[in-house]
Amino acid sequence: MTEVTRSVQIVLPQHCNGYANPRLFGGQVMAWIDVIGAVAARRYAHGAVTTACVAHLSFLNPAHLNDTVVQEARVTWTGRTSIEVRVDTFVEQLDGTRSTVNIAHVVYVALDDDEKPRPVPPFVPETDEEKAEYAAACLRRQQRSGR
Repeated sequence: MTEVTRSVQIVLPQHCNGYANPRLFGGQVMAWIDVIGAVAARRYAHGAVTTACVAHLSFLNPAHLNDTVVQEARVTWTGRTSIEVRVDTFVEQLDGTRSTVNIAHVVYVALDDDEKPRPVPPFVPETDEEKAEYAAACLRRQQRSGR
């Protein structure tokens, strides 16, 4: 089973817009996604990575001031030098229930000491969920490459 990287934040005033009911800025969520995604990719590659693209990002629900935001990242696909990571972002209530804020798929490229792309181990999905996510990642890859 794929290793899951987790992160937890509390939405603070500097993370919000100026509405009467302050909501978390989408750009702040995107920054958190890039960080946790990079951590998952670095762990998988055992080295440095750089962001290549955001392959998919859907905002489903808002997060508000003082909400607890939980993120979970896992590798879903690899190419020769690239790694796709799925990041799920949730609002977690004090009773532990969660609602999905967004789902993102971010592609990273592994780098060598000269900051050139380097090969990564192939990702082999094991569970049915991993196999479904891998198949979807292959489709996203085909769409990005125009094939």
